[in-house]
Amino acid sequence: MFAKIIGLEIKSFIRSASLERDLSIKIFLGVFGIYLAVMMFILGITLHPILQKQFPDSKPMFIVNKFIFIWFIFDFVIRFMMQKIPVLNIKPLLIQNIKRSAIVDFILCKSIFSFFNLLTPLLITPFVFLNFKTNDFTTIGLIGWLINMYSIGLIMNFLNILFQKKIMDNTRLFVAFLVLIAVFSGLEYLAVFSITNLFGKLFNLILYYPFLCLISIGILIVLYSVNKKNLMSNFYLDNYLKTDSQSYSENNFSWVHRFGEVAPFMQLDLKLIWRNKRPKSTLYMCLFFAFYGLIFYQNDNFKDSAMLAFVGVFMTGIFAINFGQFIPAWDSSYYPLMMTQNIPMKLYLKSKATLMYFSIGIMTVLTSFYAYFGYDILLLNIACAIYNIGINVPLILRFGANNRKRIDLGKSQFMNYQGTGAAQYLLAIPLVLAPCLIWFIFKLIFSFTIAISVLAIIGIIGFFMKNYFYKSIIKSYQLRKYQALYGFKEDNI
Repeated sequence: MFAKIIGLEIKSFIRSASLERDLSIKIFLGVFGIYLAVMMFILGITLHPILQKQFPDSKPMFIVNKFIFIWFIFDFVIRFMMQKIPVLNIKPLLIQNIKRSAIVDFILCKSIFSFFNLLTPLLITPFVFLNFKTNDFTTIGLIGWLINMYSIGLIMNFLNILFQKKIMDNTRLFVAFLVLIAVFSGLEYLAVFSITNLFGKLFNLILYYPFLCLISIGILIVLYSVNKKNLMSNFYLDNYLKTDSQSYSENNFSWVHRFGEVAPFMQLDLKLIWRNKRPKSTLYMCLFFAFYGLIFYQNDNFKDSAMLAFVGVFMTGIFAINFGQFIPAWDSSYYPLMMTQNIPMKLYLKSKATLMYFSIGIMTVLTSFYAYFGYDILLLNIACAIYNIGINVPLILRFGANNRKRIDLGKSQFMNYQGTGAAQYLLAIPLVLAPCLIWFIFKLIFSFTIAISVLAIIGIIGFFMKNYFYKSIIKSYQLRKYQALYGFKEDNI
């Protein structure tokens, strides 16, 4: 039965209308995956001697056990953001003469062969092999530890499937999950309670009592059963034909009426973001990247580099970039209807620009805490925000005229290439590279203060020239109007 399902999967891929695009993406991801796998294997080989050198008074295995919890949290977060759930492909199988239990088993087993499940084995297998040679622990103890680590890796796999089904669609649970992580991180940082030490001691016990690995195997079996039961309970074609009736009266966003003539369009955009998975995922990702500066501002290596301007542009304009690059594809499902209405294109684009201005202002306020690293950082971020408002927002709208790929609003943002075309890749060059070069050149020739002043002045000039920019942008949308209408009708993108 599995062979039949695999055959259907292969035919579905080969006969796809977007075969060339899908194949090119898989080749690119395959090459990147091979590179990452090789790096993980090399790290596994070098981890033992590195730890032995850095911590000569402790056994490398104990050091790894102490930080293994952090590794699995990182692994889970990466899975949560990037790993696709194979459940999305079940609808074509429901009309086949295949037992439902076999389909569910195939889906869950298919997830086991995910690339993310290779990372942990590639890292720990060579590390454990080197521990065999040191004779610090018994062979049975190391085998038990290895089985435990393999089991936890698969636990993360099935836990991710369960979380994405239960939490991603529930905002309150998602926020509660983030709060829980923040609480444990704070307790760890303040040395009130160390969850890493607790798990480190538990993993140390497995080295002396290998039978404890049966606990993780039991948890794995339970999670597999829970996922199977969850899928089986919704595994009917009727569940995908009916739609839920929901009320959105509590989120009318009536406060946007103060924005004047663009208010109705902004209200529709905010409702679109709030009620659909992909734009909402974009919003969550933007909030997450507000902490991106912590990577650079604490590192003295980036103190005088152009990366400071990059971080400022990226953090303050993250929503404008991620949301704006898919204008007008967000409206692809009803864009043909809009083009038949008496809606001025300038008003439509002005509403999108106002929404992006608003987001840049919010992100600037949210990232103002970076003043802790110096007021020069805060001033740089403000200058980058002004540059985003004056230059990057019109630039984003201009490149949007080339968008002609439909977007499914119900799908998640992560590892989703719908709507992605050449325009998105080309946009990154002038959007980020130009302000970095401007800031770095003026800083190199003059000073830090003059460099950020130049960025701000360019942004202010661009803002006051927005009406001139709109004329060129509107003309581009009008010239490509029918290409966009034709592209948005295509289902296979």
